[in-house]
Amino acid sequence: MHNTLEEMIKTIEHASDKILSEIDGPVEYLLMLGTGLGSIADKIELEFRFPYEEIPGFPVSTAPTHEGNLLIGKIGRKRVAIMQGRFHLYEGWTPSQIAAPIRVIKRLGATRFLVTNAAGGLRQEFNPGDVMIIQDHINMTGSNPLIGPHDDRLGLRFPDMSDPYDKNLQNIVRKLFTKYGIQFSEGIYIGITGPSLETSAERRFLAQCGGDAVGMSTVMEVIAAKQAGYQIIGLSAITNKADGGPDQRPDTIEDVLMNATTAGQKILKILPELIENW
Repeated sequence: MHNTLEEMIKTIEHASDKILSEIDGPVEYLLMLGTGLGSIADKIELEFRFPYEEIPGFPVSTAPTHEGNLLIGKIGRKRVAIMQGRFHLYEGWTPSQIAAPIRVIKRLGATRFLVTNAAGGLRQEFNPGDVMIIQDHINMTGSNPLIGPHDDRLGLRFPDMSDPYDKNLQNIVRKLFTKYGIQFSEGIYIGITGPSLETSAERRFLAQCGGDAVGMSTVMEVIAAKQAGYQIIGLSAITNKADGGPDQRPDTIEDVLMNATTAGQKILKILPELIENW
């Protein structure tokens, strides 16, 4: 844990300087991949691989399928950083530790952020393997990465969150899914801490609160990214039915991973063109 704000900023600067000294030029995009979506890394023309443990201030992934590498390379003509594995509150990381990589990669030049996650479908009509374009989110974690002392080098103290997920980008994604004949839905993502999956009563409650999908990630990163000035698009891989109805079945992590991979293939299909058109 950083003892002071100044130490945290120094660590971010140290990490970004280290990466910049080893790569040849800035990065434009940050792609953060959720559970079962690591295969997106296969689309990259790889230039550099940095294991998280070698980057100052980076936490180390402990979640299943989260490999724990920062990859830098090209998708088409665009330079991207791919975070293979992310960090979660349920692993014991603090919100500011979860936000640190977003801030480091901003200093590499990135201004565009694609975040994917695995989520349970709160709506009865959602099926495992579906993809949902995130229109907005509800932060139910009770936490926020901006809590604590502030420094203007991180961005605004009170960033506006009325429209975190860019509407133009949502349009581009809609058109690409339609072009490839991929069914998709749109909705509100609710972030909780986990790691236990929700009770049936909680699922019904979250749906009544306006949620369409529920997961254990994304909101911390998006808040930090919004503060840092990124343009953001979010996609959820629907991995399980989580409507809390009378037919609610228990979920297994094996099914979740399998369904995340199915949805991941759909996201993979549009990824090169999304990057090209963004």
